[in-house]
Amino acid sequence: MESSEGPNHSGTDKDTLYIFGGAALILFGTGLILPNPTVRRHIGLVGAGSLIQDAFADIDRYFKLRSM
Repeated sequence: MESSEGPNHSGTDKDTLYIFGGAALILFGTGLILPNPTVRRHIGLVGAGSLIQDAFADIDRYFKLRSM
């Protein structure tokens, strides 16, 4: 199957760049979130299941406030 990008297959290079850029943004965001002492306390003391339940409660509260 030939690429429509031309003979040097630059479409594959673009896809690879997007993948690495997305991974870099995820790592950067994680680096901003994890140093927060509240987040570290939740991760250390609370299991992942209840952490997810707390997150859903916060998201629900956010949408209720936003709809006002």
